[in-house]
Amino acid sequence: MSDLAGKTALVTGGTGGIGNAICTRLSAAGCNVITTYRNREKAEQWQRDHAEAGRDFSIIDCDVGDYAACQSMAEKILADHPRVDILVNNAGLTRDKVFLKMTPGMWSDVISADLDSLFNVTHQFVPGMVESGFGRIINISSINGQKGMFGQTNYAAAKAGMHGFTMSLAQETARKGITVNTISPGYIATEMVMAVPEEIREKIIAQIPVQRLGNPSEIAAAVAFLCSDDAAFITGANLPVNGGQFMG
Repeated sequence: MSDLAGKTALVTGGTGGIGNAICTRLSAAGCNVITTYRNREKAEQWQRDHAEAGRDFSIIDCDVGDYAACQSMAEKILADHPRVDILVNNAGLTRDKVFLKMTPGMWSDVISADLDSLFNVTHQFVPGMVESGFGRIINISSINGQKGMFGQTNYAAAKAGMHGFTMSLAQETARKGITVNTISPGYIATEMVMAVPEEIREKIIAQIPVQRLGNPSEIAAAVAFLCSDDAAFITGANLPVNGGQFMG
């Protein structure tokens, strides 16, 4: 039996490419999986599709950039579950534009969804983890938080900030049986990336030493490992899963 069997896992933004793979992998390991969404129609169809495949996922509407919304979400989850054992902060968005043309709204939207959300969501569930003496918090960052990217000052700043959050919270919670880690994916073959024109994708792949895009399942495997008992001595780490494109 998996050491994750019976654990409750919350994956924010779980209906997207990487989030979907994470939800599926944690479900296969025996977790009770909950995910947040913003688009009800899409989320309900996603839930039905997984139900047909034998996976029972719970979905809950939440704007992770809004603290009050996260409080409400947590109240609903904790009414049905004693605690959240595993938290994967995966939700986020992009508003790409060169800095000179970036608007305050583009900046604040990304910082809110990609960085403020870590505080908003994690703050709800750490007390339960401390009380139970167990917790796994994994923050999904990006290769661009490590190396920067033209047109992404907002996104790169948020994703870089994620790991500062990780390292600090890891120090505060290590003695409580809680680990906090970051995963920084490179270019992954999600629907969004595959929609990029082929000639541009080929240029991206040419910069990746393993000469291919990553698979969402490979990010999910890294998440599952960091959640496991085998990874109990790993905390405050930033795991790059990028095919060797950036070696920091």
